[in-house]
Amino acid sequence: MKFETAHSQTLRDLLTWRRDTRHFRPDAVSQDALQELQSAMELAPSVGNARPWRVLSVTSPEKRSQVRSEFQRCNAVAETQYDDEAKAEYRKLKLAGLDIAPVQLAVFTDTAPNEGRGLGRRSMPQTLEQSTAMAIFSLWLMARSHNLGVGMVSILDPKKIEAIFDAPDNWRFSAYLCIGHPSFLDDTPLLHKVGWQKNTDTVWAEV
Repeated sequence: MKFETAHSQTLRDLLTWRRDTRHFRPDAVSQDALQELQSAMELAPSVGNARPWRVLSVTSPEKRSQVRSEFQRCNAVAETQYDDEAKAEYRKLKLAGLDIAPVQLAVFTDTAPNEGRGLGRRSMPQTLEQSTAMAIFSLWLMARSHNLGVGMVSILDPKKIEAIFDAPDNWRFSAYLCIGHPSFLDDTPLLHKVGWQKNTDTVWAEV
């Protein structure tokens, strides 16, 4: 297939409006949309075609509560790393959609998959986690194309999350995703709006 300018513009729009969503409506996400998100991950590139991502759909209220408690614990620790002024700014940020997001996914990376037979990862095993990251980004863009938002909760202890979900020894926690309909639409990242951090220029140099 030969892509046209309109395709490029649509992709740019998706990239521009791909936000880390923290404010959700409680409306359910359709099964058709969820299937599209899963299919998008299936299309992601991976080292040696290892496809190391492992996804758990977290529907259990008990598991969600455990994740919420772990977030609260880690968030309280994170606050202590800022001075009083920065701490006040930090507390104003809404850093998780754990209370409202109707879809929550715990994503892990299998660090020893049989698939791929080790191709491309023997000297750089981190390419397995990079592959999972690309699968997550594929899901993220597809979600945006369905007018859904995705938020990544990173204020968590990976070992604690692995224990909560009784993950196999070779699974490493990669991401906890909250997915749902955004409560508002904005192409300006939240951290830009509140003055926490704006984009810096990408280092792109000739050597």
